[in-house]
Amino acid sequence: MYVCVCRAVTENDVHDCIAAGAKTARQVRDATGAGGDCASCVRKICAMLKRSEDLVTSA
Repeated sequence: MYVCVCRAVTENDVHDCIAAGAKTARQVRDATGAGGDCASCVRKICAMLKRSEDLVTSA
């Protein structure tokens, strides 16, 4: 599923970026371009970051 249609960034791309150490939407944007155009995907990216953070803290 696409997270960012403007830059054709998928959920897998964002997950890979998070796994590589991204902690903020800005870091995801810098690595993938997602959120750099219309920014409508930033909320989705933030939610993905929060979920990954929650998984780490609950493990």
